Amino acid sequence: MPETYFIVQLPDGTLHSCYSPSSIVKNYFKPGASLTASEFLRSSRLALTEASERVRAKFGFSCSAAADSLSEIEAWAGALPPEAPLIIQKI
Repeated sequence: MPETYFIVQLPDGTLHSCYSPSSIVKNYFKPGASLTASEFLRSSRLALTEASERVRAKFGFSCSAAADSLSEIEAWAGALPPEAPLIIQKI
């Protein structure tokens, strides 16, 4: 369950590094993909919830780092217009 960072570019060029405790995020995001902010939020919720459940299955408890990462994503991505284009730069 290798931890994985994915980097997202906002419309203004700002980059955000996002954390996942699992490489499962590679099933949700691909480098170079463009998503709207609302699509990115939906996919982030799914990916990080699944990542946290993988931790629970292996260790018996959910991953607080995944919850923290999702909270950060919801704060900055949730502040964007829903149709704002985001680009997955790197996974």
